[in-house]
Amino acid sequence: MQVLYFAWIRERIGIPKEQVETSAVTVADLVDELRGREERYALAFSDMASVRVAIDQELVDLDAPLGDAREVAFFPPMTGG
Repeated sequence: MQVLYFAWIRERIGIPKEQVETSAVTVADLVDELRGREERYALAFSDMASVRVAIDQELVDLDAPLGDAREVAFFPPMTGG
């Protein structure tokens, strides 16, 4: 699946996107796998309270199943006016 990183998450990991082979069942499982890769991923995902997730461009919770997801995106909450 394609994994996309935005804003400060992208800056901490150092890439905007990557193709990921995973056995993760949920978003939380995927985050755990990514955290275990390298320190930069662990840092980027150290506080999931400040990270939002979308599967195939739909906002989901961390316990959402990945199923046949083609794309998972991680980004900080949006603010603005």
